[in-house]
Amino acid sequence: MHGDHLSGPVFRGQRRGFMLVLSSPSGAGKTTLSKRLLTQNPDLVLSVSATTRAPRPGEKHGEDYYFMEQGEFIAKTKSNEFYEWAKVFDHYYGTPKGPVEEALEEGRDVIFDIDWQGAQALAESAPQDVVRVFILPPSLKLLRDRLHKRAQDSDEVIEGRMNRAKAEIEHWNEYDYVVINDDFSRALEKLSQILHAERLKRSRHPWIEGFVDALMEE
Repeated sequence: MHGDHLSGPVFRGQRRGFMLVLSSPSGAGKTTLSKRLLTQNPDLVLSVSATTRAPRPGEKHGEDYYFMEQGEFIAKTKSNEFYEWAKVFDHYYGTPKGPVEEALEEGRDVIFDIDWQGAQALAESAPQDVVRVFILPPSLKLLRDRLHKRAQDSDEVIEGRMNRAKAEIEHWNEYDYVVINDDFSRALEKLSQILHAERLKRSRHPWIEGFVDALMEE
């Protein structure tokens, strides 16, 4: 009846967070999308990578990167303190486990802006916690135009980026979701829907088992 109130125990437990991994070829908009998603969701955390390169002007330790000496970084790889790591040219980059695991246990979701190799390594390290989304450009012509509009690179560098973009796109079917960024607002809305749907998954709410047990005992 409409006036009745449910009697019996009501459980509300802590949800475990998850890792939302965004990948895309350069220029497809994943960085802009991830920044807007962070603005809209205060309980979403940006993963901060560790690196052995020197800080650039304005970069802050713990915000832009965790800056480490090479010896410290290598020691952490040996003690399994990274989800994934790689040497890129002369410097090491990696994803520290500690801050991410802390956020997940607090029920906060962590967003990653990484390439397909990093996404693959992350999924292998923590398969239950990773949700992968690949951002596609609507066309390669538009991608090329976006890179030209940045006016930061020579034609030769842009061609190199285009070749890398094609190599990245080949891995689209390794992802859980694919979003085509033909309209920024629409792409952002799709990402928001993915985020909220994943937050509702039964596996992220272990407290429900206790709730059901109590329900069945009434």
